[in-house]
Amino acid sequence: MVFIYGVNFLESRLVTGALTTFYGIGPSVCRTLMSKFHIHTTARVGDLGDRQINSLAEELSTMTLENDLRRQVVDNIKRLRDMGTYRGRRHAMGLPVRGQHTRTQIMTARKLNKIDRRG
Repeated sequence: MVFIYGVNFLESRLVTGALTTFYGIGPSVCRTLMSKFHIHTTARVGDLGDRQINSLAEELSTMTLENDLRRQVVDNIKRLRDMGTYRGRRHAMGLPVRGQHTRTQIMTARKLNKIDRRG
């Protein structure tokens, strides 16, 4: 088991899969992190050296991830709702926010936009 940023990962797991489990790290951020620390795309977590793991954990600690990022997104939506903007009202009603049609795409928008709309 390898301990990265407070989470244990199996040594046989790919580094890309391990990094993208964190909320806020997608494929592109993962690629930039791996290129910054000279990690191959098919490398396993067990293949990393202690220096790479420590530097990777240090870089992750400087980024806004997990609960802090979730809280920031919810606060941004709440700010829009409190100001009474068009986007805030759309968030509050659970409707598409970014200009999508409501006749055919409203169900998809309601599934995707479920971050604290009612509270």
